[in-house]
Amino acid sequence: MKKLMIALFCGAVSLSATAGGNIANGEALVKKRTCASCHGADFNKPTNEIYPRLAGQHADYLKHALIAYKRGDGPYGRNNSSMASNVADLSNQDMADIAAYLHSLPSDLVLKR
Repeated sequence: MKKLMIALFCGAVSLSATAGGNIANGEALVKKRTCASCHGADFNKPTNEIYPRLAGQHADYLKHALIAYKRGDGPYGRNNSSMASNVADLSNQDMADIAAYLHSLPSDLVLKR
């Protein structure tokens, strides 16, 4: 029983490390795309007030938003042609990596009170 508990714990730790995303790969993916043209070079100052600030945002929220843009119009999706074209070829791991990178950036967003 003890061995089973240890195996389950190790599996959970390993799964959460994978699910967290790779910050370096996320940075490379963001630089390869046109994200900064709308969201700003530091992701803190968008080029237009209609675009959200992404730096420091919760990684889970960012990943969920990217998945919704990839789903497109319909249930649980988001409809935006620019975002849809930017996320069309991303894998789930790519989206987790991008979310981890953006979350890691310094920000003045208020995430807790």
